[in-house]
Amino acid sequence: MRGSVVVKPEVTGRESVGLADVVWENARQKPDKVQFLRPDPDARSWPAQQAGVGDAGAVTCRQFRDDVLALARGLIAAGVAPGDRVALMSRTRYEWTLVDYAVWTVGAVTVPVYDTSSADQLAWILADSGAVACVVETPQHAAMLTGVRERLPGLGQVWQIDAGDLIQAAARGRSVDDEQVAARRVAVSGGDVATIVYTSGTTGRPKGCVLTHRNIGLDVGNAVAVLPELFHERASTVLFLPLAHAFARMIQVGMVQTRATMVHSASMSGVMDQLRRYRPTFVLAVPRVFERMYNRARQKAIESHQGRLFAVADRVAVRYSRALDRPSGPGPALRLARRVFDLLVYRKLRAALGGRCRVAIVGGAPLGERLGHFFRGAGLTPLEGYGLTETSPALAANRPSAMRIGTVGRPLPGVELAIADDGEVLVRGDVVFHGYWNNPSATRAAFTADGWFRTGDLGSLDDDGYLRITGRTKEILVTAAGKHIVPAQMEDRVRADPLVSNCMLVGDAKPYAAALVTLDPQAWLRWRTAHGHPRASVAELRDDPALRGEIQAAIDRANSSVSQAEAIKTFRILPDDFTEASGELTPTLKIKREVVQRHRAAEIEALYAGH
Repeated sequence: MRGSVVVKPEVTGRESVGLADVVWENARQKPDKVQFLRPDPDARSWPAQQAGVGDAGAVTCRQFRDDVLALARGLIAAGVAPGDRVALMSRTRYEWTLVDYAVWTVGAVTVPVYDTSSADQLAWILADSGAVACVVETPQHAAMLTGVRERLPGLGQVWQIDAGDLIQAAARGRSVDDEQVAARRVAVSGGDVATIVYTSGTTGRPKGCVLTHRNIGLDVGNAVAVLPELFHERASTVLFLPLAHAFARMIQVGMVQTRATMVHSASMSGVMDQLRRYRPTFVLAVPRVFERMYNRARQKAIESHQGRLFAVADRVAVRYSRALDRPSGPGPALRLARRVFDLLVYRKLRAALGGRCRVAIVGGAPLGERLGHFFRGAGLTPLEGYGLTETSPALAANRPSAMRIGTVGRPLPGVELAIADDGEVLVRGDVVFHGYWNNPSATRAAFTADGWFRTGDLGSLDDDGYLRITGRTKEILVTAAGKHIVPAQMEDRVRADPLVSNCMLVGDAKPYAAALVTLDPQAWLRWRTAHGHPRASVAELRDDPALRGEIQAAIDRANSSVSQAEAIKTFRILPDDFTEASGELTPTLKIKREVVQRHRAAEIEALYAGH
């Protein structure tokens, strides 16, 4: 081992506690506290309730308890038994959380399915998990399920949210008395399975991660204990990441546990309006969201002839943030410059998030160090964290009072981290799952002989216990000359260019490293207009010298940080972007490398023509 660090847990003893218990406790302690705000609720899906606060979309702790109770009665009436698996395929919305807690209340197991999943993926997850019931959101989801129903002999009840089926299920449950629900709820122990979360996976079939009430409860409890600035009764957030992802699910549980207020946002297209309307105290997002925020703010400044002003504001924000890490802190001149640019630039950036947000939780992939310094200097501190579905999910996080940009922070309480001799991050602790559903061979491969979970990530620990993630063990490229290249950091630097949407390095067993580059659609529209090609496609112009020159400049900036042997020697601009629909991106926008290599084999071969 190269190093290890252990943090004593803050929260213990959740052996007898089910995740739904807090819903009843909240209703008892703070019945009128607003737990959720529902943008434009649809009474046909689940009734909008007047919470006595002047907002038909407000759901108090009492009302949420009543909603969970009503649906839990419906599940019991439908024959859902303790331990049964109930699949849930929907966008992020109030009903997602309602179903989740109702399933937990009756001792059943939620199996999330991304709303963008294909029919084959849906069939695989339901068949592998042995789901006895399924909640889908839309008529399209229902039709998809109908098309694969013959492959699912164990599937019984199907409820469609948009058809009002949840309301009907609750109505049928009126014959079930409250004591029966209470008996099911209190019988749930911490060791019972709460959810089976299928990894979106960059390779192969998704594997079902089995997480218990104790796994999730301890992880969320310890995260809340070290991040009191985020999780408290006056806190609020607009949740727009898919709840099928463990990262967003953790925030859901933390918000309910602390009686904070959550707004569900089902569509990214309307999230900016909701951020301005509800003015959250913090947000969470994957790094790509912040990259696009920065690039669009920069482009907007250029179009309004304030590009030079933004460039200076950028440098001041980065310098100010870096100075915060020095014992002496920023000097008087830098503080003054920062105040000036706060009035001219930074406040406008924060206003896009509602004006109250000062902290953002960033996960799912690395955020570039320079971008992290820019946002902190601009008054929006990005707290990078780290975790996996298999670890409930959080393992480490930066905190407002203890952060180091460029790292994913220190381990959360109860987590033991170590770095193996080959650089892989290993973990132990009560937040680590016990295995994959119906997959003992994958479970055995996931652990070392002495019980450490293999994360598959490469990293290092500094002297203060901060963890830095440098890449994936399976993503290391080994060139024909034997040079080992970790692509993640290089790709991140190329992607920092506003014109670039995605970048993927290739070069395994090849003479050198090369890159596949895709263009940001909005930046491309501006670029082609500015260069006199208002109607041209990327395919028509991808060999244009001016366009290649701009991408080459981004490549050169990335190459300046590595040795010549690790540098990107050439690149290819692809005619279209990687998308989730094509199978080339996961729902959290990670590149599925094996899929891209299959789909773009001809483009990759062209990079090495003549060598």
